[in-house]
Amino acid sequence: MALDVGCGEGGFCRLLRQQGITTVGIDPTEMLIARARVLDPGGDYRIGRAEAIDIADGAFDLVVSYLSLIDIADLDSAAAKMIAALRPGGTLLIANLNSFSTAGQPEGWTEGEDGKARYAIDNYLEERAIWVGWRGIHIQNWHRPLSRYMTLFLNHGLQLCHFSEPAPTGGDPETAARYRRVPYFHIMEWQKPFG
Repeated sequence: MALDVGCGEGGFCRLLRQQGITTVGIDPTEMLIARARVLDPGGDYRIGRAEAIDIADGAFDLVVSYLSLIDIADLDSAAAKMIAALRPGGTLLIANLNSFSTAGQPEGWTEGEDGKARYAIDNYLEERAIWVGWRGIHIQNWHRPLSRYMTLFLNHGLQLCHFSEPAPTGGDPETAARYRRVPYFHIMEWQKPFG
């Protein structure tokens, strides 16, 4: 059984359900949960926040956080709830924005005096809320150094099983080249120990 924290419109839940995995998706945005229910009428989608998950401890084999940790102000409470929801031996799967990427927001890419694109990173160690926007949507994200996440999960006794920064394959060559200069996200797989 899997829990998707910050499930949005339920895309990851649908993928898991296609593999025969029972899922529960939570998201604090009513409109996104309503859309998830339309796209997947048989799915279990609930309005809720990570830091206030109302689920029995140890109920899930897998907890997924796909690009949602950056949206959570109270990371400590959210992490504690997500870890508590895992059974011993269960997996916490995280895809998150790279911290050096969020340290460059909101300016991000700029053009240098030589006309070349540069990515500006500043105040990397300062945990802070930042407003970002694209396609007319504005959202508050949180920049945190990578050590903040790593220390948090290690202090909860989780064991890191996998860490990667996937390279782009295919797609627009210019976009792929830019991504190779400043990879957008990373993937972490953590395991909750037995006992």
